[in-house]
Amino acid sequence: MTAVPQPSPSADRDTADARDAADRGDAADARDTADTRPRFTIGEVLSALRGDFPDVTISKIRYLESEELVHPQRTPSGYRKFSVSDVARLRYVLAAQRDQYLPLRVIKEHLDALDRGEPVPGGGTAGGVAGQPVGTAPLPGPEFAAAAGLTEAQLADCVQFGLLNADSQGRHRVTDLPVGRAVAGLARHGIEPRHLRVYRTAAEREAALLEQLVAPVLLARSEEARARAGEQLQELAALSAQLHGGLLESRLREVLGG
Repeated sequence: MTAVPQPSPSADRDTADARDAADRGDAADARDTADTRPRFTIGEVLSALRGDFPDVTISKIRYLESEELVHPQRTPSGYRKFSVSDVARLRYVLAAQRDQYLPLRVIKEHLDALDRGEPVPGGGTAGGVAGQPVGTAPLPGPEFAAAAGLTEAQLADCVQFGLLNADSQGRHRVTDLPVGRAVAGLARHGIEPRHLRVYRTAAEREAALLEQLVAPVLLARSEEARARAGEQLQELAALSAQLHGGLLESRLREVLGG
């Protein structure tokens, strides 16, 4: 009788390893499929997002789709169906708008880079410091001061001179942290909050000018019109900041004799 060759122990291990690797690959494929499988209606997406983004609307989601930032599938009846990945993209977009005031064209560049597995242009993120997500709940004064690098006395001065606002309970919006951090940095150079009222006045005048530009759009009173106005304001704010920075750098070069 001819003996049947028996696999060696190492061969058994190789086979088991290969089977385990295949199982892991199948599991990864299953997760990828689950992430991209259309499952949520636009109403369900709205409900999922509103906890973190109270101002989001169905019109806003449709607008972001029209700008090709998200690509929901359509049922044979024409209804939108969103996947887990679609919802994650919407969260990225909304967080980048809220926390970094980025225009949609820049956010689209970020998403395209992430889709290609590349770093976000400029090293930016849609989260907070070091990519950590920024919460939406207001912070008590001491916590806000600590996060901004301010003393509580400096924070009180910021409120007194109109640089920051507090609610009836003395809490501050997380989205105001960039202002607080800038004030803290200037304070280290001897510039106190009372010296910064000129910035507040300039910002108010600038905002009034930009408001006039979008006022005709807002007269339409539709959610889609408000979304367009919001996008236009973000673009204008970015250009305004670019102009301000350029003018300041030019003037400082003159001071240095450059």
